[in-house]
Amino acid sequence: MLTSAQQELYDWLADYIGSHHHSPSIRQMMQAMGLRSPAPVQSRLRHLQQKGWITWQEGQARTLQLLGGLVSGIPVLGAVAAGGLVETFDDVQERLDLAPVLETRGLFALTVNGDSMVDAYIADGDVVLMEPVSEPSRLRDGTVVSALVPGSGTTLKHFHRNGASVRLEAANTAYEPIELPADQVQVQGKLVAVWRQV
Repeated sequence: MLTSAQQELYDWLADYIGSHHHSPSIRQMMQAMGLRSPAPVQSRLRHLQQKGWITWQEGQARTLQLLGGLVSGIPVLGAVAAGGLVETFDDVQERLDLAPVLETRGLFALTVNGDSMVDAYIADGDVVLMEPVSEPSRLRDGTVVSALVPGSGTTLKHFHRNGASVRLEAANTAYEPIELPADQVQVQGKLVAVWRQV
């Protein structure tokens, strides 16, 4: 539940962002709420964020986004193969609500299909939490990643880079490594945690 002051700010933000397609400044929020200091606005924003109504990076301009308090949790974006390759990133069907435990870093979740990562304690049916990777060149050798192999699909493997080539290695000796030129592999995320649903 929002307080009347928090609801007033949220409603004003929804109108502003709906009209202008970007978030307002703290000064604009102060003026709209009739406040002379930024502190009450920042306090309301922190409470809105804690309650799951917005995301906001304090001290960084134009980072505010509305969540509406309706959708919370990490999106489960599809399945990732731990055997053969399968397509992924279908329509979001479910969400994992780990907000009290994890801070927001753009995490997403994938359901594991197959047994190619069993020696890394990742089993068929587990849900892996992944952090997006913007620069694969900075990954540590052996990091567990979800990687898209064009024309084949997405797989969960240990990542190894050797110059201009990439080796995606299973944690199960029954599976051969996948070796490809680096420009043919799109690393989508690196493993943060494994969620086993029992």
